[in-house]
Amino acid sequence: MKILVTGGAGFIGSNFVHYWVEKYPKDEIVVLDKLTYAGHKENLSGLPIKFIKGDICDPEVVSRAIKGVDVVAHFAAETHVDRSVLGPGVFIQTNVVGTQVLLQNSLVEGVKLFHHVSTDEVFGSLPLNRPDLKFSEISSYNPHSPYSASKAASDHLVRAWHETYGLPVTISNTSNNYGPWQDREKFIPRFIANLVIGEKLPLMGKGENVRDWIYVEDHCRAIDMIIHAALKDEKIMGETFCVGGDSERTNLQVTKEILRLMGKDETWIKPIEHRLGHDARYAIDSSKIRKMLRWKPEHNFEEWLDRTVKWYVDNKDWWQPLKEGRPNVDPEAQRQRLRKES
Repeated sequence: MKILVTGGAGFIGSNFVHYWVEKYPKDEIVVLDKLTYAGHKENLSGLPIKFIKGDICDPEVVSRAIKGVDVVAHFAAETHVDRSVLGPGVFIQTNVVGTQVLLQNSLVEGVKLFHHVSTDEVFGSLPLNRPDLKFSEISSYNPHSPYSASKAASDHLVRAWHETYGLPVTISNTSNNYGPWQDREKFIPRFIANLVIGEKLPLMGKGENVRDWIYVEDHCRAIDMIIHAALKDEKIMGETFCVGGDSERTNLQVTKEILRLMGKDETWIKPIEHRLGHDARYAIDSSKIRKMLRWKPEHNFEEWLDRTVKWYVDNKDWWQPLKEGRPNVDPEAQRQRLRKES
């Protein structure tokens, strides 16, 4: 089988490529990645793949990359919520227009499956006082940030190309991933890196916001199972699967666990204001993929957070040269910048 992985030099995409190479060594893998701030070719060093540097918004590049491909695994996206608040245009371009270009070329090329990797953030926010509520495949879309709105739009495009043109597709909406090769500006690697270099941890509010965490390999295995199930059974085509780790934690709980693992106390926490549109809680109901495909998360959060911490401590040579480039998350500064640019 020949598979095209868009965004394969990014965090989840590169973990997926490593996973696929190890499990299916006879398959041919093509990686298409623009190598922006979150994509690093070093993530793929030594792997037997074909790499194409290019933009998914460029029809000529996509047409060349997709030739002879059986399956498209679409990870490529602008993903950082703070960046989307400051510069929404590039999120619309990459996540919406780029997805449309891929869909159209997949249709022309006649790919057997287009798998779209999405997020639980398209569903909006859950109240902190209702732990019984979770997102599922029938949850209404209610995105709150330019990032989640752009991903919601791309989800709808994927379904439209399936319903209108008959393109074989599947979609997965996942909770927060953690693990190796995640860019330093994201929550867990940022906090680990800050402690390594002696900087405090910028925790928003009181750390009360809740996220459901999934180890990245569990996510990759879920996508693998969805792809192979769809290729074997046409009834799976067009289906959406919510993929969660059943590991809800407040941001404060995660922060305290990182501090404990790195031998630090809570004086290292530096409270900051919430960003604009900061969602209170995400939680995923994974019962559909559990029942239909017999998938379940296999990585315990505390154990694999420990391993993740050790990976970043042991791989400073990977993340220290990267430009941190984290946007200014101060809400008023964000508003002032947007007013100036509008």
